[in-house]
Amino acid sequence: MQEFPVTRAAALKTKPDPKTLVFGQTFTDHMFLMNYETGKGWHDGRIVPYGPLSLEPCAMVFHYAQEVFEGMKAYRTPDGGVQLFRPMENARRLASSCERMCIPTIDPQTVVDAITQLVKVEADWVPNVPGTSLYIRPFIIATDPTLGVHASHTYIFAVICCPVGAYYAEGINPVKIYVEDEDVRAVKGGTGYTKCGGNYAASIRAGERAEENGYAQVLWLDGVHRKYIEEVGSMNVMFQVDGTVVTPKLTGSVLPGITRKSCLELLKAWGIPCEERLITAQELFDAAAAGKLDEAWGTGTAAVVSPIGEMGWEDRHAVVNGGQIGSLTQKLYDTLTGIQWGTLPDPCGWTVKVC
Repeated sequence: MQEFPVTRAAALKTKPDPKTLVFGQTFTDHMFLMNYETGKGWHDGRIVPYGPLSLEPCAMVFHYAQEVFEGMKAYRTPDGGVQLFRPMENARRLASSCERMCIPTIDPQTVVDAITQLVKVEADWVPNVPGTSLYIRPFIIATDPTLGVHASHTYIFAVICCPVGAYYAEGINPVKIYVEDEDVRAVKGGTGYTKCGGNYAASIRAGERAEENGYAQVLWLDGVHRKYIEEVGSMNVMFQVDGTVVTPKLTGSVLPGITRKSCLELLKAWGIPCEERLITAQELFDAAAAGKLDEAWGTGTAAVVSPIGEMGWEDRHAVVNGGQIGSLTQKLYDTLTGIQWGTLPDPCGWTVKVC
């Protein structure tokens, strides 16, 4: 494993109570930084005290959104150790996002080495209360101090970490989702398959509109035909229809989620029929009306698995599994979290020991 120099913080922060953690508000003592310059490549990887980045007001990231990011977690295991979940998958997806956004790629192994070493330095920040974890945010930003639409010649790759509480502090409660038929999240040929900030900024308006109408999440339709299901909120989505699990196929406008991939691999190992294909909103609501929509859930790093209890679309309304979490959704959640936190065996070799 590649080793990077470490500059320790002169004074360490007081760690928050793991029982009252709020997502994304408390950050650890250190961060990882690496620079890029045309002709020099990626260089000067280092771990330094967490602190502000100095950028010119004209830095390209502020004006043209040339940036990408990832989201992953480190988990405290029962023996007191710390482990990551499929970090190479995140590193490869980061490289894919970079390619689409004209950002020089970083060798995925270098990314994993940087994250692993930073988490090892910050191991005391990984909380030990059940359901808690250390959220890890790698990101790359364009830093050329110029205006003008072109690929930057300089970049910063950074990794920051924050302890996060249990996503379901009071148990897993199914959410209500609404099919968004005005705004679109992405289109094929665009940036939908990348993890870049613009995709998320463009989703905020629809999310707020859904909340105003009593729904927790938006169910996105494709941007061309406006009828095929793509994602739910910022998660991938799956449905069990008449015993078969169906999920939108990766057409270039859907994020290739790592939790999505893990769920599909588990389902196939369990012998459950799975289909990755185009799914219309009409098909889903017809299945619900016929009593054939068995379960529905979103998948993602934050929630792992988020059950869907109700769906709204135009003037139609559907209740899924009586508004309760289904047995398959629960099994997926229990299995994935068991592997992540080390309370269940990892037969697939998905976890990476940090310390």
